[in-house]
Amino acid sequence: MRILGIDPGLRTTGFGVIDVQGTELRYVASGTISTVHLEKDKLPARLKVLFDGVREVIARYQPDGASVEIVFVNVNPQSTLLLGQARGACVTALVSLDLPVAEYTALQMKQALVGYGRADKSQVQEMVRRLLALPGLPGPDAADALGLAITHAHAAKALARLALADGVIGTGSGKYKAGRSR
Repeated sequence: MRILGIDPGLRTTGFGVIDVQGTELRYVASGTISTVHLEKDKLPARLKVLFDGVREVIARYQPDGASVEIVFVNVNPQSTLLLGQARGACVTALVSLDLPVAEYTALQMKQALVGYGRADKSQVQEMVRRLLALPGLPGPDAADALGLAITHAHAAKALARLALADGVIGTGSGKYKAGRSR
């Protein structure tokens, strides 16, 4: 299974791609999609860069699923709204290509990766480097994206086991519990 992690940001969106086979995680690629070359007041153009960039990453690496960070409520409501729009552009790019999308908070990702939900960026970078046997530290945005992909790799296995145990069957637009049939 190939998982794409996305750490959305209006200026810089991180992405990370890993392959998962059993318990083995293998690094495929990571990087950032940047809008810093555009003026701050050109929001629609910046959102298009993010949308197109995510679609380009998908076309290049052909992931089976994606994992995206859930936006936290910031002290500044305007910043939260802008980040939400960036996240929306990224999620829309993913679902427009029929990729299943899982969502995790930064706290959940840090807890899963480092064991401490309030870990700082350097701790996330180091743990990602270790888990994927990278020769150096990934950049902070790429590390968060790789961390989201790793989190989903572990969570997806647990969720699949729970679904099997509970008899929940997935469909394209929702879930239903298998009932009696004639």
